[in-house]
Amino acid sequence: MSDEAPRLFLITPPLMEAASFAPLLEAALDAGDVACLLIRAGTRDEGTIKLIVRTLAPLAQERGTACLVEHDARLAPRAGADGVHIDGAGPELSEALAALKPDRIVGVGKLEGRDAAMEAGEAGADYLLFGGPDEPESHEAILERVEWWAGIFNVPCVAYARDPADAGELAAAGAEFIALCDGVWDHPETIASTVAAVDVAIRTAQEAAR
Repeated sequence: MSDEAPRLFLITPPLMEAASFAPLLEAALDAGDVACLLIRAGTRDEGTIKLIVRTLAPLAQERGTACLVEHDARLAPRAGADGVHIDGAGPELSEALAALKPDRIVGVGKLEGRDAAMEAGEAGADYLLFGGPDEPESHEAILERVEWWAGIFNVPCVAYARDPADAGELAAAGAEFIALCDGVWDHPETIASTVAAVDVAIRTAQEAAR
């Protein structure tokens, strides 16, 4: 386990526009130690996605938070993002690594089994995400994968907290980053308090696990 406390990895809901989401994002970013923001779009229209990223990315970057987009390694630099998040350890990951490394971040999720995780780590991914807002994995399954990975490998792992209350246990298991989406954005009035509570919980859990 790293001596440093895990940091937060925020994942947006699928967005159709950015203006109404921007104040919610700012509230979350200001409430905790957020290392990374993954922007998800609810459209495939490239122009709309660029506008969303160009609106939200500076809010994260001016706070020292890296900003990633999903899937499209070519779009990431054009939209001003710091990198891309890829699904699966296949050709898309290889293409993203070749196109963006070493200047930008390439992370990967939706890894089916240990072999896929090891393949992604060996390929050069900057992080592995276990679980996710659209993934069927239970908290227990994510926890098991984090414990296995953190005990053997050096590539950072991001653990998805299906419920913000799960974050402390995932931190204690060895995750370097805790991903949040479900349970954060639904109630604007509690975004800041939820993120702040998770930030405290993961630090407390890591201290107790040492």
